[in-house]
Amino acid sequence: MSPQSGRRSLDGSPGRDGRDGFGGPDKLPGSAPGAETRGTALATCRGLVKRYGRVRALDGLDLTLVAGAPIALVGPNGAGKTTLMSVLAGFSRPSGGAVDVLGARPGSAALAGRLAALPQDALFDPALSIGHQLRVLAQLQGFDRRAARGEVDRVLAAVGLDDVAARRPTALSHGMRKRVALAQALLGKPALVLLDEPTAGIDPENARAIRELIAARETTYLVSSHNLDELERLCGSVIQLEHGRLVRHERLGAGGSTAPSAAAAPDGDELTLRLNDVPADAFAAAAVALDIVRSARQLPDGDWRLEVDDATRAAADLLALLAAHGWAWRHVGRGRSLEERLYGR
Repeated sequence: MSPQSGRRSLDGSPGRDGRDGFGGPDKLPGSAPGAETRGTALATCRGLVKRYGRVRALDGLDLTLVAGAPIALVGPNGAGKTTLMSVLAGFSRPSGGAVDVLGARPGSAALAGRLAALPQDALFDPALSIGHQLRVLAQLQGFDRRAARGEVDRVLAAVGLDDVAARRPTALSHGMRKRVALAQALLGKPALVLLDEPTAGIDPENARAIRELIAARETTYLVSSHNLDELERLCGSVIQLEHGRLVRHERLGAGGSTAPSAAAAPDGDELTLRLNDVPADAFAAAAVALDIVRSARQLPDGDWRLEVDDATRAAADLLALLAAHGWAWRHVGRGRSLEERLYGR
């Protein structure tokens, strides 16, 4: 978060007690932020409720976030995604239920440098240099002046912008400002970073830089986005909310649920192929002629879904088949796409 956004929640409402959600500067850096073992519980919600008047933005939410691969947070507008992040960050006080973040209450000073957030429209003061603003934020986390300067150099280098410290925000493109905001979120090497639409509205080059940083997995990211293709490439699990309730929480890739969900089911041995100008009838006939392929059908969007006996071996055989016929392909993936899992066909 930025100096200008420090007193407001992710959804624009005033922060609790007029402070930001990360506590004061009494927590010194170096207390093992980001050192959580893969699979360790980072945040737990039990019966979480958040009301705005008569509206239940979160309605009895039970959820555990664990350290490891990035976590996708999806759902339609109004599903409760931003509200959940606001509660986890300590910007918004729950109306009911229990929340634990890294062993502390949201908003506790113990979370300084261990929990960070990047709101969708984070702003920086246009009159002050990027380096000055980031150094102030680092000092608020407990870094002394010298250490703050080094920490700012580190996070700007991490996002590929180590030459912008002396510039003002107005001298940067929108995409570069987004990367600077992400650098701010990485101050102190937090164990959990909350990202709200991190690549929305920015150019492909800057979006790619942000995706590469998330994929490096030096911390655990909770990523809220409507870009399902991007989330599928980046994330190891997905959380789906609707009307403030948990619809599903499952692993991505080979399938398998990490929490009870009526809609979640393993994919089994299926492959999804995306081909370039390949004759449909000829491909279908050639594919099912392979002894490892049980069936092949083309989906409404043009992709192919193949039921196979062994996904790994079938992928190799299919790539050899495509090469032998001179057929171009764009994507081969195991199981159903994230869009199919969430919304079907």
